[in-house]
Amino acid sequence: MKINTNYTQLKESYLFAGIAKRVKEFSESNPDASIIKMGIGDVTRPLCTAVVDAMKNAADEMGKAETFRGYGPEQGYDFLREKIKDYYAENSVELALDEVFISDGAKSDLGNILDIFDKDNTVLIPDPVYPVYVDTNIMDGRKIVFADASAENGFLPMPDDSVDADIIYICSPNNPTGAAYNREQLTEWVNYANSHSAVILYDAAYESFISDSALPKSIYEIKGAETCAIEFCSLSKTAGFTGTRCGYTIVPKALVSDGVSLNKLWLRRQTTKFNGVSYVVQKGAEAIFTAEGRKQIKENIEYYRRNAKVITDTLDSLGIWYTGGKNSPYVWMECPNNMNSWDFFDYLLKNAGVVGTPGEGFGNNGKNFFRLTAFSTYENTQEAMRRLTEMLKK
Repeated sequence: MKINTNYTQLKESYLFAGIAKRVKEFSESNPDASIIKMGIGDVTRPLCTAVVDAMKNAADEMGKAETFRGYGPEQGYDFLREKIKDYYAENSVELALDEVFISDGAKSDLGNILDIFDKDNTVLIPDPVYPVYVDTNIMDGRKIVFADASAENGFLPMPDDSVDADIIYICSPNNPTGAAYNREQLTEWVNYANSHSAVILYDAAYESFISDSALPKSIYEIKGAETCAIEFCSLSKTAGFTGTRCGYTIVPKALVSDGVSLNKLWLRRQTTKFNGVSYVVQKGAEAIFTAEGRKQIKENIEYYRRNAKVITDTLDSLGIWYTGGKNSPYVWMECPNNMNSWDFFDYLLKNAGVVGTPGEGFGNNGKNFFRLTAFSTYENTQEAMRRLTEMLKK
């Protein structure tokens, strides 16, 4: 018996497990310390009432013989897929129903989609980046090439024709930097992918935070994207589904490689390895797209946007450079005095009781940067920024 030795090439622990360990050690040594967590991207607002009511009704249905449902369709129930199809149509993106696949979250599909690609493919990933992109490819033993994101390019790297990639990861608005591509920039990426016969894995998990009309919410708003891109979206940040688990993936039928439809490959993969998202959860997800659900969701999004403004206003007042916060729940700040990000993590925790995420955990280019999230409560966000200001002005 042999193990997959690619796993031994991974870092010993996942980024956020390492952060939790440091916070735990600090708490045990300082039991009276008041700690405000603004590091992990978990939400604090509860599920909206429209979602909860829909899930309660669905649970009641599951308790009656005449409305009970067993196995559902692996690609999702039509009632939810239709709602997602209509949602895309609002941005002039026309989808076929069988191009929409319901999942238990973008994170799962971003890793699982690699099943339909050869392990000899070269993968282009920005640095810094959401760790799952890197780790899942290391697990498969693929060659990874990094695209440098930096303050100089606004943490939005552009294509380099001298680099030949087969799979390209793009997250916009970006996790961790909060930076977002405009239409012209995404057009360059789509043209690059089509000319190199590459596939873009487009993570749109934070599209609901976009307020600037110059920024596309879907890559399919870009001409030619249907022949080179797969889009992933999550309801975790849109509607607080971090613990409820539901998202969706779009695989266009026009996306063909070596004469093979990637849509058909993904369907075959899902029907073999996935039994679908529960009926109760999908009914809750359907409620997000109703008039009342969207009204309630918008209120939660605005709540987090207000938190982001508290953070960016504070950094502006302190003269600290950052990206994000405007069309994203993440703010990517430069560490004061050119500090290393892990040193700043420890300094901020010790002197202000505030937890963020060291940029180095997202890649080498993040070693002097730090991520804060807008997903805390408004009161805690205000207090955290007060403490940060007081600490830096000493």
